[in-house]
Amino acid sequence: MSSFFQKMLNSLQKTRQNFTVRLDGIFARFKNINDDLYDELEELLILADMGSETSANLITSLRACVKAERTNDVARVRELLASEIVNMLGESEPLQIVSPTTILIIGVNGVGKTTSIGKLAYLFKNEGKKVIVAAADTFRAAAIDQLGVWCNRAKVDMIRHEENSDPGAVIFDAVAAAKSRKADVLICDTAGRLQNKKNLMEELKKLFRIISAQYPEASREVFLTLDATTGQNGLSQARLFSEAANITGIILTKLDGTARGGIVVAIRNAINVPVRYICTGEELDDIQTFDPQEFANALLWSGAE
Repeated sequence: MSSFFQKMLNSLQKTRQNFTVRLDGIFARFKNINDDLYDELEELLILADMGSETSANLITSLRACVKAERTNDVARVRELLASEIVNMLGESEPLQIVSPTTILIIGVNGVGKTTSIGKLAYLFKNEGKKVIVAAADTFRAAAIDQLGVWCNRAKVDMIRHEENSDPGAVIFDAVAAAKSRKADVLICDTAGRLQNKKNLMEELKKLFRIISAQYPEASREVFLTLDATTGQNGLSQARLFSEAANITGIILTKLDGTARGGIVVAIRNAINVPVRYICTGEELDDIQTFDPQEFANALLWSGAE
């Protein structure tokens, strides 16, 4: 078993204790495929925080697959459900970082944005890339210092200004540093404020304009950081941020702290953006590339050891 799969199993432990055991019970009770089976599966998906819309879509697709196969095997329904979850999550497409790349990290305060940046910087550095971090969340008290601690731990450079300074000026200087130091990746923190959508859009547009003007040769990624333990509130954040920015990936934190890991599927279904990374602890290496197939296997089979 791969170490990544073992980490996935560990990160989904609370979800598996709640969801997978109940799923075992459903498939043990039903000897035939009928409406009651589908109803119980849909209810369980909703309880796992996949949401009513996503759960209904999955069951509709599952019914169609069962009908197309003309199967009467209840165990096959479980396999088909796993396939439909993978289909909804999309095929695993590892992010290819080409030098130079800028990554804007967005998300509300308290979701683990700072720690995620530190882990991401550490991950890229261990892949042999030169990384610079821009501390452009200048509004939250102690945000710059906290990010500095993580950058020191990851042993990567950080560009910073004073608290309450212009985030655009930080990005401008960070781009200059990335170019002069020939960095492969520039990771930019941003303020996690959500007063209203208009303010958020204007602030992000300003940062995008600076990067486009000063660093046109760089590829651009925008990662939204979400806390898995917030459930449907995280889904609301995903919808709002997707209207404010062209999000290219999700970083999902604290997946190990929730019994409702199905939120992963709900987010993908809602905004059609892939989950790129999951974070499951406080250590620098507690980050891994998200793999839809491994997620589905870990979620649906209690014997996935």
